[in-house]
Amino acid sequence: MVVQSEIKTYLNYIDGEWTSSSSDEVIKNTNPANIEDVVGYVQVSTKDDLESAVAAANKAQKDWKKLSGDARGKILFKAADILEQRLDEVAEIMTREMGKTLSEAKGETARGVAILRYYAGEGMRKVGDVIPSTDKDALMFTTRVPLGVVGIITPWNFPVAIPMWKAAPALIYGNSIVMKPATETAVTCAKIFECFAEAGFPSGVVNLVTGQGSVIGQGLAEHPDINGITFTGSNTVGKQIGQSALARGAKYQLEMGGKNPVIVSADADLDLAVDATISGAFRSTGQKCTATSRVIVQSDVYDEFKKRLLAKTKDITIGNGLNDGIWMGPSANEKQLNTVLSYIQKGKEEGATLLLGGERLTGEDYDNGYYVEPTIFDHVNSDMTIAQEEIFGPVIALIKVDSMEEGVHVANDVEYGLSASIFTTNIQQMLSFIEEMDAGLVRINAESAGVELQAPFGGMKQSSSHSREQGQAAIEFFTSIKTVFVK
Repeated sequence: MVVQSEIKTYLNYIDGEWTSSSSDEVIKNTNPANIEDVVGYVQVSTKDDLESAVAAANKAQKDWKKLSGDARGKILFKAADILEQRLDEVAEIMTREMGKTLSEAKGETARGVAILRYYAGEGMRKVGDVIPSTDKDALMFTTRVPLGVVGIITPWNFPVAIPMWKAAPALIYGNSIVMKPATETAVTCAKIFECFAEAGFPSGVVNLVTGQGSVIGQGLAEHPDINGITFTGSNTVGKQIGQSALARGAKYQLEMGGKNPVIVSADADLDLAVDATISGAFRSTGQKCTATSRVIVQSDVYDEFKKRLLAKTKDITIGNGLNDGIWMGPSANEKQLNTVLSYIQKGKEEGATLLLGGERLTGEDYDNGYYVEPTIFDHVNSDMTIAQEEIFGPVIALIKVDSMEEGVHVANDVEYGLSASIFTTNIQQMLSFIEEMDAGLVRINAESAGVELQAPFGGMKQSSSHSREQGQAAIEFFTSIKTVFVK
């Protein structure tokens, strides 16, 4: 068991200072594995607090953008070193605040370190091209300029990685930021900003404001001095953010839901497919936008795959993610637990067969937490609610198909298009899947949940605003191209 930190109140970070909200209100964050464990208190901020943060960011950005990419990169490198030194502390807070296992939290925090270092290095890469002019006596080239002040709205499921993959590129390309994290994981985000503060970002370049999405998140989207806004979260909120930004001509980037399929071909390595399905569906309690939600299996191997899947799922250990030997933690909060349970009930009502799980866990180790069993449904049709809507929990819908053509059709038969994977040893089936699958991320013989920081990430259809995050693709959103003609 990890020794818990003392309870404290975390402040906003505005213009280089830790400050209380003007509301003088705080909200208590508790551990979803044990609600008697108080992780900390965070600010309930007002529009006045947001105004202060945006004003500070707007003022600071003018000098920040004048620094060389190398100079900005040195500060990001320092922030990475500090986060690495505090990795265990940040990971423990993450586990206590949103429930994922400590090993997953450590892996995510290490990824945050790697993201900072990756983008620190981007400060020394090219930002334009020389283009031939029709005038032989002229020089024509492009360069890139920062947007200005970027508003960042992040979810609770990856409280280090997602803030980092938005903040790091925004900063290296010369923008200042105002971040609004999910309240449920605002303590973890405050720990990130402690690293930023120690790294020496100039006052006003990085700002943290916690509070209600309807006040701070919507306020960012509507603020005339926010030049770009990047959001990860639900489709409903994402569309509101996008519409508000569009109405005033601001640049916006949305990463939203997924209903990610795995297709298992008759020629697949079934043990590999089962292990990847379990990992993709149940790690982080299914609370990933790329989590496996639908498993589409060719009829020739359906029964055998199902038997192996059930047997291995029964071995999953569930409990407090701080404890040794725990594979899956709780739902992140009571609302999410109730959402998952309501979808399970909907699956039963619509005629799917509950093969495994489906209940809230109770008893001495579970009564104070938001635990739900890993759940597997059989006899699922593609038009059922559990096959169409994002659940964001440890629930698998098994769907039987007779051919790979039918499998791809079913896989595409949703409004989302974030990630998808196939298990097959047939090269032609691999190539067909790559070409025909309507998803921004396709993976072959690997789980649907897996994003590498150096590669572009984003979805198709209703999963995103069609821009891409991470890798060198991030420069497309966080900068604008300026064409220069010199006579």
